[in-house]
Amino acid sequence: MIHHDLAKNAYWCCDGIGDSIICTNPLFYLAALAPLFPTFALISHFIVGTERSQADLKVALIFSILGVIPHLVYTLVVFVGINYISLYKALMLGVVAWIIAAAILVLTWQYIQS
Repeated sequence: MIHHDLAKNAYWCCDGIGDSIICTNPLFYLAALAPLFPTFALISHFIVGTERSQADLKVALIFSILGVIPHLVYTLVVFVGINYISLYKALMLGVVAWIIAAAILVLTWQYIQS
C-alpha cells in the first residue's frame, strides 16, 4: 500500500521487518521521541520573547506546558484504541481526541484569561 510506505519512510515507523536504522536498533522507541523535539515551540518562544514582554513570554511558556495535555490525550487514545480497533482507526480517533482536547484547552484558557 502506497500510504503505508510513505508513512513508513516519512516517520520511520516499524512494520515488523524493521528496515530503518531506528527500528533495527534495540532503542526503536526513540523514534517516538523525535517528533516531540520543540522546533515550533523554540521558534514561537523566540518570537514572543523578542517582540513581547517577559511577562507575555511567561504566559506563552505556561500555555506551552499545558499544551502537552492534548498530546497526552492523543497518545492515550491510540494506546488504548489499538487493543480494540485497527491502527489506522486508532490513529484517526487519536487525532479527533487531540482536536477536542486542544479546543477545550484553548477555550478554557480564554475563559481564565478574561
